[in-house]
Amino acid sequence: MGRSDAQPLPGKSKPRVVVVGSGAFGGWTALHLLTLGAQVDLVDSWGPGNPRSSSGGETRVIRAIYGPDRIYVEMVKRAYELWEKIIAASGEPLYTETGALWLHRKDDAYVRSSVSILRELGFPVDKLTIAEAKDRYPQINFRGVHSAWLERRAGALSARQACGVVRDAFQKAGGSYRQARVNPGAIAGGSMTELRLDDGSRIEADAYVFACGPWLGKLFPEVIGDRVRATRQEVYYFGTPAGSQRYLPAHLPIWIDFGERIFYGIPDVHGHGFKISDDTRGEPIDPTSANRAPSPQGIARARHLLSERFPELAKAPLVASEVCQYENSPDGHLIIDRHPAAANVWLAGGGSGHGFKLSPAVGEMTAQMVLSGKEVPRLFRLDRLRDDLHRKTQFESK
Repeated sequence: MGRSDAQPLPGKSKPRVVVVGSGAFGGWTALHLLTLGAQVDLVDSWGPGNPRSSSGGETRVIRAIYGPDRIYVEMVKRAYELWEKIIAASGEPLYTETGALWLHRKDDAYVRSSVSILRELGFPVDKLTIAEAKDRYPQINFRGVHSAWLERRAGALSARQACGVVRDAFQKAGGSYRQARVNPGAIAGGSMTELRLDDGSRIEADAYVFACGPWLGKLFPEVIGDRVRATRQEVYYFGTPAGSQRYLPAHLPIWIDFGERIFYGIPDVHGHGFKISDDTRGEPIDPTSANRAPSPQGIARARHLLSERFPELAKAPLVASEVCQYENSPDGHLIIDRHPAAANVWLAGGGSGHGFKLSPAVGEMTAQMVLSGKEVPRLFRLDRLRDDLHRKTQFESK
């Protein structure tokens, strides 16, 4: 159930809203606000999908298995509809369908708890015997795998490119975009009156949405603070054998390996290389000043997984790498809520490594909350974290 005190934005029939942050959440929120009739300004320090942001990098996974959390499956369903719409409008190849292969070395209760929800909402999923999986995917060594599930409707989104496409669609529809560093204005009398920019200028609006990813806690230390913690996550791209099609999307799905650590990978989409990443939460990172070079320890862990699960790639060359970050909430759930001390300020974040795929639905939900007072699920509200700030984030494949 959502907030009982949710109310629409009062005042003008065409209110002015400023969205701070042009990443996945901010860009989609700005586009939805514009579509719903607001006058919208979108501001970002380094631009959509930049390397410091949580929305940067080449690709992200979109899939619908979320255990028993039906709300996320419903959001994935809506996100697919909105991704398809912007892909059709832009003509850009932002999505590559691959399917997702879930490999469990122990209990697969998380996937099993999602099956009935998936099928009800139109997401086909098949349990494969290990013999069937070996026959279908000879590239993979299934040693140690207890169960294998294939989520047929899943794939890879082009992350950085998608952020730019959303920003372009926003501008084409009449939205205003600028690159600048923004500081929240003072809150007085229950509202924020302006934003302050580093060049000394100010922006006044009827409402403000902050979708600032890993910077959200720094901008609002008393309200967010360490409720959003950035962790270092390394991504590697390994070269595949010359002329081989075994690691292309048509022959290999996205895969998720649940062992002592959780690794996932994406086949060679757009010729960028075979992607592998350790999803286990990394060390704390400062998103502004962090060195983005990959670590020898991280590369060694990735190579160990390759030698175990994809033996043909054990000595494959590392052709590219990325160091991004997750912006984790304490429980791994999103944060979408009104600022408790400012009725015209809304906060959207806490993607926690799984939010990108949901961003079209997150933007729609946030825009409706701002303009019409539509309630958001309690699962995303700030008050759920009041007594739970230091609970360890659990991935559980979110």
